[in-house]
Amino acid sequence: MHLSSLLTRFNEPETLKMAKLGRELKASGADVTDLSLGEPDFDTPQHIKEAAKKAIDDNYSHYTPVAGYADVRQAVCDKLKRENGLEYEPAQIVLSTGAKQCIANAVLAIVDKDDEVIIPTPYWVTYSEIVRLAGGKVCLVKTTLENGFKITASQLESAINEKTRLFMFSSPCNPSGAVYSKAELAALAEVFKKHPQVYIMSDEIYEHINYDGTHESIAQFNEIKNRVILINGLSKAYAMTGWRLGYMACNKEIAAACEKLQGQFTSATCSISQRAAIAALTGTMEPTEKMLEEFRTRRATVLSLIKEIPGIKCSEPPGAFYIFPDVSSYFGKKKQNGETIADADDLCMYLLHDAHVSTVSGKGFGEPACIRISFANSLQNIEKGFAKIKKALASLQ
Repeated sequence: MHLSSLLTRFNEPETLKMAKLGRELKASGADVTDLSLGEPDFDTPQHIKEAAKKAIDDNYSHYTPVAGYADVRQAVCDKLKRENGLEYEPAQIVLSTGAKQCIANAVLAIVDKDDEVIIPTPYWVTYSEIVRLAGGKVCLVKTTLENGFKITASQLESAINEKTRLFMFSSPCNPSGAVYSKAELAALAEVFKKHPQVYIMSDEIYEHINYDGTHESIAQFNEIKNRVILINGLSKAYAMTGWRLGYMACNKEIAAACEKLQGQFTSATCSISQRAAIAALTGTMEPTEKMLEEFRTRRATVLSLIKEIPGIKCSEPPGAFYIFPDVSSYFGKKKQNGETIADADDLCMYLLHDAHVSTVSGKGFGEPACIRISFANSLQNIEKGFAKIKKALASLQ
């Protein structure tokens, strides 16, 4: 069978690949502990579900405008003003089937063949692959665990050239949990001021999973705001992963371009999800705050458990719900059958098949010395999973 060469430009997401393998192993009867997926294990808050039920009864069962209902886009604008101090109009908002589609829309609207896109490592697995899908060139800038996995202004300045079209990053970051301070963002903004051809995609989907302080957006700097594409959504803060609703805020020209693209791919996202979004964006944040406190407890547990495993370097993540430890001290060690653990991919497959714990290799995130471990699971499963990881790693020679 002949398939499009487009499929050779990009890879399957490592996160989804490991989740799929874990499900297959579980279906065969194995007791698999899932520490791979970035999905809150909480149910959607009741007031949001009630809004969705009402929307069904009120017959919100028809096509909606491609960019979303006007009142939902206004609710996004109100949220951005209230929580972030950012001024946007509904014409600058596009609703999509998750933040992932927002990112794809933005990249496809901006990046031409051979345009360069700067992405600091580690990064969410989809960033690089969407750029390749668009025909762009991925330019990775390596950060370090010692620097909190954050790019510096001098690194950014050195990476930009006349072909640079876009900069992509997240704060809080998936997978490292890194959170940029206002001062750090201000320093990056000073660099961007000197390079007006460069757009900035700021992925803020983990905005409310922040343990150390107030969320800061790079869109707050007026001199570059017109070039910022702010990405957010409902999945993480409101435990609404399956509802598939993300949104972007950007200048009107980019919003119109993304609406045009989306009109050919999916049209609008689900009408019921959009009505529920109003309740999420305007209602109480108490369920989110309770969820954050639970994640805080789990983070403390995970950091305590990882310290019990020798040879692993791990920093405390200030945001998101992952740890991203350096596990390179286990590369070169042998399993009981004599096979060698060559890299993070091998280690994750070993943990999956021998320990029955699913994690994600750092290779897909641009940091091959690391693995991502999610604590978006119950404390019981976290403790169970780490006990199995500790035992499996101790058996390597």
